[in-house]
Amino acid sequence: MAIIIGLCFAVAVLEGFDIQAMGVAAPRMAPELGLGPDQMGMVFAIANVGLAIGAAFGGWLADKVGRKPVFIGSVAVFGVFTLATMVADTFPVLTAVRFLTGLGLGAALPNMVAIASEISPPGRRTLITSLIFCGMPVGGATSALVAANLPQGVDWRALFLLGGAAPLILIPAFVILLKETRAVVDATRARPPSLANVLFGGGRAAPTLLIWLAFFPTLMILYLLLNWLPTLAVAKGLSASVAPQTALYFNLGSVVGSIVLAACADRFGWRWPLALAFALFIAAIVGMATVTTATPILILSAGAGFCLLGSQYALYGVTAGYYPALGRGAGAGAAISVGRLGSIAGPILAGAMLGAGAPVADVLRVMIPIAAFAGLTAFALSFIRPGGDRDQTA
Repeated sequence: MAIIIGLCFAVAVLEGFDIQAMGVAAPRMAPELGLGPDQMGMVFAIANVGLAIGAAFGGWLADKVGRKPVFIGSVAVFGVFTLATMVADTFPVLTAVRFLTGLGLGAALPNMVAIASEISPPGRRTLITSLIFCGMPVGGATSALVAANLPQGVDWRALFLLGGAAPLILIPAFVILLKETRAVVDATRARPPSLANVLFGGGRAAPTLLIWLAFFPTLMILYLLLNWLPTLAVAKGLSASVAPQTALYFNLGSVVGSIVLAACADRFGWRWPLALAFALFIAAIVGMATVTTATPILILSAGAGFCLLGSQYALYGVTAGYYPALGRGAGAGAAISVGRLGSIAGPILAGAMLGAGAPVADVLRVMIPIAAFAGLTAFALSFIRPGGDRDQTA
């Protein structure tokens, strides 16, 4: 189990590195390529279009042919096209490359959720899922740290060289060490249920809809911040050299929040830890909209990451339990795919508001009602008991 957790964690680190690399590279990339805020918003969003499509098909395909080949193939795809980002020198080419990168990133995500669920004891499912997925903010923090300390004369392309080469180098380890989970081996001997049955059969319609309604706004806010936080910090008066630190603090806070909230969720149930986390996130956003100096902004960035990603990864851990083993990848993939529609909307919304001349405070404040809706939806979901472990045949 430890080897599988380690391999999935490594992939999560690399995914987080790539996703955050676009955000921290944007202040240098945009002027060099002649891209305005609206165009950068589309570049951020198109990767999430790929993520949504990749998540939808990746989970479904893995339920049928196995997690291992789909997982390894997805790592190869996002590694190759992360490297290709280095040579994308026009808006159309950059858009195409980021879309294809997103396909690979998206196909990996539902398989990590399903693998974590299938190797975890029920009482540790949320914690183990969060331990794997906290690799994403670790990767994001690493990306921000590398960007903040690039030597003179080394440009933003170095981020994508590192982020693309690393997954390709690790593929032989995945081929040798990654084992197929028991649930998928057993599924080859049974007839898998239809996607509609997985999502809406057996009394799963209500939890499926609530999961989707929680994922969409949470990922909308998350990707708005991941992609635009350094740029928003510059607009609030921080220097271009300090702005990447907001992404670093956001991701470091996310690592701690992922572990703390997951442990609390496994120990006390996830209803009240998530409700408190969403409330504190709103408080952090209110603070970020108000303050203008570096230290408070960095502290509040860490607090926002603690609450938001901690909540999202706890939801990942919870989601798998609502679906049967033979359809767990499809169920997780559908939830992630719907959430990625929110991640598409978030960067576009921020780009459109900034392009129209909206102040940074308004961009931050627009997240408050969205976060409140996500928190209330997750709270409602907590009253429906997961039943996937009891329903293995759907």
